[in-house]
Amino acid sequence: MGFKRLDPEDFLVSADSVSQTVWSNETVELSTFFTSSAQRVASLSGEYYLAVNQSETTVVGSTPQFDIAYGDKTSGGGVYFNDAVPGKSTTSTIYGQYRTLVLEDEDKDFQFGSSYTPGYIYALSIERARYKEKLLPGTLSLTLQGSTGPSITLTDNSNDVTIPTYFGTQRAYQIVRQGANPGTSDEFNGGYTNSGSYGLFLPDTGLILLNGSALDQQPGVPTNGNPNIGVGLGTNRNLDVAGENNSKLFETIVRGSSFKVNCEETLTSDFIFVRSRNSEFNYSENPSFIKGATGEVYWDSYINAPQTYVTTIGLYNDQNDLLAVAKLSKPLLKDFTKESLVRVKLDF
Repeated sequence: MGFKRLDPEDFLVSADSVSQTVWSNETVELSTFFTSSAQRVASLSGEYYLAVNQSETTVVGSTPQFDIAYGDKTSGGGVYFNDAVPGKSTTSTIYGQYRTLVLEDEDKDFQFGSSYTPGYIYALSIERARYKEKLLPGTLSLTLQGSTGPSITLTDNSNDVTIPTYFGTQRAYQIVRQGANPGTSDEFNGGYTNSGSYGLFLPDTGLILLNGSALDQQPGVPTNGNPNIGVGLGTNRNLDVAGENNSKLFETIVRGSSFKVNCEETLTSDFIFVRSRNSEFNYSENPSFIKGATGEVYWDSYINAPQTYVTTIGLYNDQNDLLAVAKLSKPLLKDFTKESLVRVKLDF
């Protein structure tokens, strides 16, 4: 065994971006959607959100892929926690939670497009286990189909803008109707409606916020006089509806039968270059090299012309604590006529 102190130039840090689909089993397109009847009917959580699985919840391997929640600034579409305290319902709680998470200001409202603030939202929250670090802008493709009329496919406008909107340090892109080329908005009105964009795509928190007002617009073909193309969602903003709006959006997703989005993560690697010059690491303390009792070299030829085989590289700190071990794929012959350079890669 031999030791050698590494120099600063022996270290290199590299970062690579890796992307993949967010859905279970590396499914590119989620086309089937299921919820638990127990949650929708019997569970109190059904008043707040719906967990959506890729297969029947009774099937082995069925896991939540994303959640649907409805938020309303005015408490509409929900149930009061206490009739004696008006204005506080399940939907106002949802609205306030997402407002705090995204806008970081309890006095602001969600704005879609340049100025439109409808006061009610739908949130598609991708399950945290489904994406690694963040969602990948430009990969969103969500098809919604109303009970009548044509469907619409939504995407984010990351391919149409140079700089995203920022809420604090959090990126946000507008959600628009998808054009002929995937990942781009359609030509009419930039994919917007008179109610602003269709929502906000927040890749760093795995969140898709949809503009309820835009989805409530009737389906059809955009014309100069009517750019408001939705799915006729019919959001109910009355009280005591107990999760009805979550189910309405769920049904439009089921009928659309296409939800695509990828995630990405940055893999940081440390490269450590371990060099041995011709005069280094040519002798060994291995029992096959020297006699343990006397310390003599077994073979006289090894006195002036030794040969060793490098099999393992250990990385130590200044306190001689072993931090990492690198194994070579095959032994590396080392003698006075050879120098070696081994690159060790640490991923974390």
